[in-house]
Amino acid sequence: MVVSLKPKPVTLNNSQIYVNPKCKPSPVLVPVVNLTDPNAKTQIVKACEEFGFFKVVNHGVRPEFLTQLEEEAIKFFALPQSHKDKAGPAYPFGYGSKRIGPNGDVGWIEYILLNANSDTKTTAVFRQTTQTFREVVEVYMEEMKDMSSKVLDMVAEELKIEPKEKLSKLVKVKESDSCLRMNHYPEKKETRGKEEVGFGEHTDPQLVSVLRSNDTKGLQICLKDGTWVDVPPDHSSFFVIVGDTLQVMTNGRFKSVKHRVLTNAKRSRLSMIYFAGPPLTEKIAPLSCLVPKQEDCLYREFTWSQYKSAAYKTKLGDYRLGLFEKQFPFSISGTV
Repeated sequence: MVVSLKPKPVTLNNSQIYVNPKCKPSPVLVPVVNLTDPNAKTQIVKACEEFGFFKVVNHGVRPEFLTQLEEEAIKFFALPQSHKDKAGPAYPFGYGSKRIGPNGDVGWIEYILLNANSDTKTTAVFRQTTQTFREVVEVYMEEMKDMSSKVLDMVAEELKIEPKEKLSKLVKVKESDSCLRMNHYPEKKETRGKEEVGFGEHTDPQLVSVLRSNDTKGLQICLKDGTWVDVPPDHSSFFVIVGDTLQVMTNGRFKSVKHRVLTNAKRSRLSMIYFAGPPLTEKIAPLSCLVPKQEDCLYREFTWSQYKSAAYKTKLGDYRLGLFEKQFPFSISGTV
């Protein structure tokens, strides 16, 4: 028997944030994919179907480069608040603190959001940082674009999507609407005895997200039964998260997994997430090779711009895909 409990409120800057208490004490056994393994494509598809989430090892990104990027990011977040504020506000790109989006969501967090498009990299953030910071960020975004493209190529090959580059080209083209987010969850001045929301529960809207963090815990994912489980930190590896767009293109075969970050330790947490997004004008719909019959499509067609605009108007934890699901013209159960 499962007892339903009301979420417990947590106070942050006089705002009430709620933490779902249904959380297993033990970490989940995250699927691990070795990108050099000949069976990697099969493992990736299985993980996307069962979890919407997996860890990537043997990824080819140099450890010393990751260390350098992390050090540069820490330098930025260690700047006086007045300096960091000059790099904001984040509408949507730039520096932000505590407020996540325009609709009232808040968290124990400060962050940088950068557009990955080469034509829009000139931002107030770079005017507050060293040239080295800009250089390593730009190299990192190229590395993440390559990794996300490789993963999408493997998905296409395993699912027999033609051409093989159908998914990855959405990320590789110049018009790709991808971005990089650096989240810093500051060290607490005191132990509060309660878990606080660093970043509330949500799904990512893009195709896939590639995440890396330092060795501080806090990331959780939501399993199919609604249970929240801890993801053990691993600063040497990357985690790939299925986004809403890929869920639509696979007609629900892949699931966009809910995830969140809770802060309950004195150590600060730093994470970097590359969101691999399609061009704004790209039409998103279930792929015909995966869903031959139009009547079997679960979602109606929309452009990435339309979805992005709709998502921006919602709360962080809202189910955004509901706006684009095909609705049955009658009640299946026959009851009200």
